[in-house]
Amino acid sequence: MNEETFNLSVRKFLKMVGVNSQLEIERAVNTAVASGAASGTESFPARMTLHIVGVDLHVDFDGEIKLE
Repeated sequence: MNEETFNLSVRKFLKMVGVNSQLEIERAVNTAVASGAASGTESFPARMTLHIVGVDLHVDFDGEIKLE
């Protein structure tokens, strides 16, 4: 295994996930606030699941998205 290639590909994947996840979260929250489904002051429980088939990895990360 080439450690440099591995590390660069993991970083690239995580950057893509981070950027796209933030955009999707922002879009969903803005839509909910605009429609009145959310007031803009609450917090939302959040879960991210990482699944890599080839190495049998399946792990959940739990957190919270706070609007205020």
